[in-house]
Amino acid sequence: MSHASPLSAKRILVVEDEYFIARDLERALRAADAIVVGPVATLEQGLTLAETQAIDAAVLDVNLEGERAFEIADRLSARDVPWTFLTGYDEWALPAPYRSASIVAKPFQVDRVIRAIGALIPDKGRA
Repeated sequence: MSHASPLSAKRILVVEDEYFIARDLERALRAADAIVVGPVATLEQGLTLAETQAIDAAVLDVNLEGERAFEIADRLSARDVPWTFLTGYDEWALPAPYRSASIVAKPFQVDRVIRAIGALIPDKGRA
């Protein structure tokens, strides 16, 4: 018996400025049957997609070419879109409002990111 991926057909925004990490995430999400929105590497690009695209969840690198992704997180939260940070920062180094957020530490294993995203998305299809 096979089970569908919890990310199957879910639209996942990827905002990550390190090319190889972004591509690894994209491949892993597609392997989990997710639809990847992006990846994009800048705050501006991330904000545009966060405001204009249908998104089920997001993975956000905290540091985007020297700018912080907190505004993207706020915009997604305003739309009730769950997100997780992917970061090399320790939790205590984040501003207080973000310390209780879902965080996947860099360096990371791809399956950990997939599990973190899956945990964010409500399972509406199964009883």
